[in-house]
Amino acid sequence: MEDVLKIGTRTFRSRLMVGTGKYPSNEVMKAALEASGAEVVTVAVRRVNLDRTKESLLDHIDLKKYTLLPNTAGCYTAEDAIRTARLAREALDTEFVKLEVLGDEKTLFPDNEALLESAKVLVKEGFTVLPYTNDDPIMARKLEDIGCAAVMPLAAPIGSGLGIRNPHNLRIILEILKVPVIVDAGVGTASDAAIAMELGCHGLLMNTGIAGAKDPVSMARAMRLATEAGRLAYLSGRIPKKLYATASSPTTGLIE
Repeated sequence: MEDVLKIGTRTFRSRLMVGTGKYPSNEVMKAALEASGAEVVTVAVRRVNLDRTKESLLDHIDLKKYTLLPNTAGCYTAEDAIRTARLAREALDTEFVKLEVLGDEKTLFPDNEALLESAKVLVKEGFTVLPYTNDDPIMARKLEDIGCAAVMPLAAPIGSGLGIRNPHNLRIILEILKVPVIVDAGVGTASDAAIAMELGCHGLLMNTGIAGAKDPVSMARAMRLATEAGRLAYLSGRIPKKLYATASSPTTGLIE
């Protein structure tokens, strides 16, 4: 059977989602999206011209090729996040939303109380909600319980490039949740992406790790390959770790 990522009613072949901010130019962004193999791209609703009366970031994204995932980046209250999600649905004709409600400007960690509050409202209104949260298994389960289509725990602070800081919590989240777990924020290079996928995560979302690289297009391709390799390694089943050596050549049946 084909290995696909299912989120709500939608199915995707690629498990890598890519952001559209921080690129040196729109041309570089377009090339990086292509190199990443992503089918889902995120746009910050508060930072793009949605009515299209002037040039917009959306003019440089092939909407026939990519599924837009509008996000509520920059929102610090539940009310603001709900309003931004509704605006995105009206302007972009999509129920998809990456829900962010930030706690402060320095850490950009999520305000989980406000996140849960806004997620409840949006789920009831028919949105397919993908919430950005911390790596807390209890909060992840609460988000699943209220009807979120996926849960997006951070690997590390947004834009930090620190990689997976707490693989143990991610393992717990993967064990207790039935909806897809998509690592969001903190991935800095290809090895970070591979590690996340080898843990069993269902997908990755990244922006700065690609857009901020010296060569974003090459990094996008590296992230694509790492995501695919990590997923394949997870499905293949790695050998167990052992303290001592185990001979790779058989010792039985040798001619003396």
